[in-house]
Parts: sequence; C-alpha cells; structure tokens
Amino acid sequence: MWKTFCALLCGSLMAANAFAGENILPYGLKSGKPYAGTTLNILSVVTPQFKAYELRDEEFESLTGITVDWTHIPFVSLQEKVASVGVAADGNFDVVNYLDSWGPANAYWLQPIDGWLEQDGISMDRYPEAFKKSAMFKGETLGFPLRAHPQLMFYRKDLFDKHGLSEPKTWSDVVSAGKMIKEKEGIGGLACYYGADGNRQNLFIWLNYLWAAGGDVFDSQMKPAWTTPSAIQATKDYIEMHTSNDICGEGAVSNVEQDARIQFSQGKAAMIPVWWWAYSGFYNPNQSTLTKEQVAFTGMPSYKGETVTYAISMPFSISKHSKNQEASWEFLKWLSNPELDRRNAIEREVAGEAIVNNVVTHKQSLIDPEVNAANDNIQQAAALSLANSDIMPQIPEWPEIGDLLSNAIQKASTGGNVEELMAEAGQRTERILRRAGY
Repeated sequence: MWKTFCALLCGSLMAANAFAGENILPYGLKSGKPYAGTTLNILSVVTPQFKAYELRDEEFESLTGITVDWTHIPFVSLQEKVASVGVAADGNFDVVNYLDSWGPANAYWLQPIDGWLEQDGISMDRYPEAFKKSAMFKGETLGFPLRAHPQLMFYRKDLFDKHGLSEPKTWSDVVSAGKMIKEKEGIGGLACYYGADGNRQNLFIWLNYLWAAGGDVFDSQMKPAWTTPSAIQATKDYIEMHTSNDICGEGAVSNVEQDARIQFSQGKAAMIPVWWWAYSGFYNPNQSTLTKEQVAFTGMPSYKGETVTYAISMPFSISKHSKNQEASWEFLKWLSNPELDRRNAIEREVAGEAIVNNVVTHKQSLIDPEVNAANDNIQQAAALSLANSDIMPQIPEWPEIGDLLSNAIQKASTGGNVEELMAEAGQRTERILRRAGY
C-alpha cells in the first residue's frame, strides 16, 4: 500500500508541476533527475526510526532516480565501524551515521554542509539548540541530527499512587521517594548506572548535577572545571544516591544504561532517568513486565533549584571520500525533511511492517498536536527538557578525557574518595590538553 501511495503521490506531483510548465519537486529536490542511476550506500545504527526511513525511501528513489542501499549496524559496533570507514578513505559509504561525541575525531573526513544549506535555504534553527550544536564542529555544520534524544524521568505511576507520592520534581524528591519505595516494596528506588564501559554513560546524569550547580566540564581557558567546590559537591550528591542514600537497584556500580533499562522494565526499580526513546520498550510485552498504565514520565529533576539536561544526537553526514556528494545531499534533504520527521512518529505501519517510533528532532514536530496525540504527549515533555540542555564537549580529545571521568565516577560509586579521584582525572586531562596544544 505504501509503495502504491508513493507512486501515486510522485506521479501526481510531477504531473501537476509539468502542467504548470515547471517540474518543481518537494523537499527542495533538484528537478530533472540529474543523478538518476546513482546508488548511495548508507551506514546507520539499528533502530526502528531508521528502519522506517528505509521502508519509506521508495518515495526518494521515485523522485530522483537514485537508488539507496542501507547497512544497519548495532550501536555497540558502530563506533569502530565508523572509524574504520574513515581510515579506509575509500568512499564505500556515501552517508554515515554516528554519535555526536565521535564527530570531532572523525571531522577530517566528514563534508561540511553549510554551503548546501545556504544554497537550498535550509536553516539549522529548525532544530533545538542542543541538537543543532551536536552536528557542528569548529563552527561548521557536519550533518543533520536525525536521531536525537532528550532525557526524561520515567517512574512507576502505580507505586507512586499507592504510596501517595507526587511525581519527582527535584533530585531530593527522587531520593525521598526512592527510600520509601525501596523500604516498602523491596525493589530499587532508582535504576542507576555507574558502570564504566567505554561509552561514558555514567556521565549522562552526572552532567545534570554539574551544570545545574553552575559548573562545567571545562572553563574558559580549557582547563578542567569539575574540581571547583560546587562541582565537587554536585558530584558527591550524584554518587551518594547509591552510597549514603542507598536508593539504587542491584548492580549499580557496574550497570550501564541498558542494564538499568532492563531493571526498570522487569519491575525491579521504581524510577529511571533515561532517553525518551525508551518509553515504548517499558510497556512492550516482549521486553517488559510492566503495562502502559504503570509507566509515567516527567521532566528531569532540578538540582539546587536549576534544571539543565544533557541531550544527545546521532547525525547523518556525507563522506568527503564519496564520489556521489551531490546525490548524497539530495538524499539528506529528503531524509531530514520536516514532514517525514512528523509522519515517522505518527504512523505505526510502514510498507506493511509495524513500527513504533517516538523520536522527532524538529522544533515544530515536538509541539505538533498529532505527533503528541500519537505518543502520549512525550514530545511535549521533551520540548521542556530541551529548553535548557547542553551536549558533551565537541573536541577530538573528548573520548580519552571522558573515559578518565567515567572511570573516576565508577570508582567513586564503589566508595572511592570523590575529591581525589576527580583531581587525578583533572591532572591527567591537563596533560592531554597540553599535548593537544590547548
């Protein structure tokens, strides 16, 4: 049905425009199919959102004559694959998908798109500021943030109602609710993930504390800023959710985000701060013991009266080694168009396949009534979360520095001295930055 619809749509558009004497295509695509016969190879992460894009790409192929071949890679293998594609410099993949914090290290082979943006009148202001920043490096735009996530706090509505608790608005609320539920229900109050696995996931919530306390990762002189008194106190408060407050579920010191999501899904924890895309999995009977009625969400809690959240994205960029850069730009225009963004979060079947996706990245999609109606208003909550968000530092040295911080956080969660661990991470970071010429 979808293929028939695409064919009819494209045929109608072309016929109407030809009748008007001008073959104007949607999404700003070039008329006349100048790249017909080109085959583009796309590298992307495995996700229902991008699978739905692949299932919809006959529209693009019909409009342009360009064939699209997708390769979907699990997230755990994606970083290594992206790096190897860059090192090979052979252009086997025309368009690549990557985590924003990997962008700086790979920017040398990713094609900036600012010239094309200006040429086609596309503004990156259509995205929330944090998403927009996540696709940039040294003032240049490297791609479109087409999979991007704000943080939300998910909680067990049934247990909160049972114990007369209001949704957690502050981290103090999280601690008090977590203590009560752990005592009364015998499950973790909060699904925590302090484990250090190389993806720096234990920094995701720490950044909420750090930024809300007025701290930052680096100061204006590019020196470590996480050792100031306020930053150290924020780090202690983050760690103490597990240590002195003892509200975390089992395995907190080694858990990564996936472990925490499973713990919440299996009814072993009452709260979890995590990306919005996880929502559908929390009530999917194939993944969870919970029902939709048991799961609620709200914005991220405040710390010391402030709420600053961490946002993340997975941009798509064009390889400098691609021999099909102009055709790749046509593909990115189609892939990033606002209507596709919107439709992909509303429709639950694509080309006969069931797809559940709530991820949108355009500002207008976040407040779209139909998008919100299809997704329990989670986009509305996300828009509030994104109102004051930031991203991890966009420097090539960040993976190495982030690992130092991640390891320090993990050791602190086992009872290590916060001041000493963070000071040591700071000293080692200064050496890395000096070596890099900062």
